[in-house]
Amino acid sequence: CLIIITTYKCRLLLVMKNILIFILLLFSFSSAAVSKETTFTNEIFAKSQLDGKTVVIHSWNKTCTTCAKQEKILDQAKQDFKDVIFLSFEQTKDKKIAKFLGIDYWTTIVVYKENKEISRTIGQTKKEKIYSQINSLQ
Repeated sequence: CLIIITTYKCRLLLVMKNILIFILLLFSFSSAAVSKETTFTNEIFAKSQLDGKTVVIHSWNKTCTTCAKQEKILDQAKQDFKDVIFLSFEQTKDKKIAKFLGIDYWTTIVVYKENKEISRTIGQTKKEKIYSQINSLQ
């Protein structure tokens, strides 16, 4: 009887350990997630294009860790490129925007200038590459 109780306790501890690991992983992914709102509107996009502004559009998802890395870089870019308009939208939530822009994936960064798409990257997380993408138009 003692062996059965010990085996049961071992199984219970193993299950509890797995649950704890799952909870910790869940929180770690949540802490890296993007926590922002959609800033893209057709009106802002159209006006920026008419004004000849460079527009950077970022497609993200709130649970995407790559998107969170990109967002940190783009937040810094907003400070470094004051004359550039930065817009973003949540890919899975704002499907009409995604369709309008022809963006199929989270982690997409698209740069427009004078009503033309100048560059598009998917999954880029290197600051120098993203900055180069924006800089090529300045």
